[in-house]
Amino acid sequence: MIDIKQIRQEPQKFKQACENKNIAADIDKLLTVDEELLNVKKQLQDIATEKNAVGKSIPKLGPDEKKQAIDRLSELKKEEAGLNDKTKELQPVYDRIMLEVPQPADVGVPLGQDDTENVEMRKWGEIREFDFEPKDHVELGMELGMIDIERGVKLAGTRNYFLTGDGALLHWAILRFSFDHMISKGYRPMSVPLLMRDEAMMSTGYYPGAEEQTYRMEKDELNLAGTAEVPLTAYHSGEILSEEDLPLKFVAQSTCFRREAGAAGKDTRGLYRIHQFDKVEQVIIGVNDVEQSKKFHEEILGNSEAVMQALNLPYRVVNVCTGDLGKGQVQKYDIEAWMPSRESFGETHSASRFYDFQARRMNLRYKADGKKNVFCHTLNNTVIASPRILIPVMELYQNADGSITIPEALRPYMGGKEKIEKK
Repeated sequence: MIDIKQIRQEPQKFKQACENKNIAADIDKLLTVDEELLNVKKQLQDIATEKNAVGKSIPKLGPDEKKQAIDRLSELKKEEAGLNDKTKELQPVYDRIMLEVPQPADVGVPLGQDDTENVEMRKWGEIREFDFEPKDHVELGMELGMIDIERGVKLAGTRNYFLTGDGALLHWAILRFSFDHMISKGYRPMSVPLLMRDEAMMSTGYYPGAEEQTYRMEKDELNLAGTAEVPLTAYHSGEILSEEDLPLKFVAQSTCFRREAGAAGKDTRGLYRIHQFDKVEQVIIGVNDVEQSKKFHEEILGNSEAVMQALNLPYRVVNVCTGDLGKGQVQKYDIEAWMPSRESFGETHSASRFYDFQARRMNLRYKADGKKNVFCHTLNNTVIASPRILIPVMELYQNADGSITIPEALRPYMGGKEKIEKK
């Protein structure tokens, strides 16, 4: 949510943000409705003042003047009712457009239409050159008894799967290793609900906009969260925190659900773009300070890079362009791992900075200097998401004999096992 005062002062800035982010929000209509609402509210305030004055004067008036005053009160009530009806007509329009207005991207975010125009910032690791014909993760998984897509589709439809045997163990090992890494960094572990009310989806910026990608339980008016960002960020919604308690740093592992409407081509093969997966997510709630938020952004990005480096997976970091940013994000960095079967880097992490966009929507504040209530800043990032991360792990660690070497960092989580081999 944007402060309406900012939109009034710099309407062109927000029109440009709509254009840059490919988001349709009618700023001119918003300002027109806003002006009408302000005028109606002023008239209502004037009526309330006059009603109060007339009401107080009645006991002191003579019969004729008293009748005139009572008639005037009746007129004021009719005017008030009409203005209240006008408010009921205008307010939903105002609220709807306000929820659509995007936050302008920060300085340093590249202009672009979509993810093809994201800008590479750096690379890490060496891309492996194979001296044999490598297999993709689906072939490896089926031959080693790690993945069963056929039965997943049979029971749950397209883009569903089973992880079996060492596939399941490797999946859990990666998640647990990443979770333990975040705990060692001082992040508070959380177990979160998966079903969210509409208010939580709206307050974090997913509604309106992401309804098509969300599994919704219509009967219960609940939504299956696509990320633990939603419950973690909204955990303190509607509360006033103490400044000395900030920043709050959370980490949660949760099962995530996404409809992935519109996905096609190579994205739909194997484990890249699926309906259900598990993710370790990190969230920071901090004070309303731009420079501190930027430092936290580097911190959460660094946390994820440390996990990738511990797994020795080559990756690159990209600065996401304006057209690939969400409504509330002022800046986002993606980590993309090298995936041999795709012959390219594939997105595995997204680190986002929101400033007070989400906090305004959920009325999340803290008392600054013990006096003023100020909106918090929020940030989030993937620590690891599996089974997508299994793609580079399985493909890059495969051997000529069809086995897979288990990354050293994961072996303690797999009973010391060093290889996954055919049984």
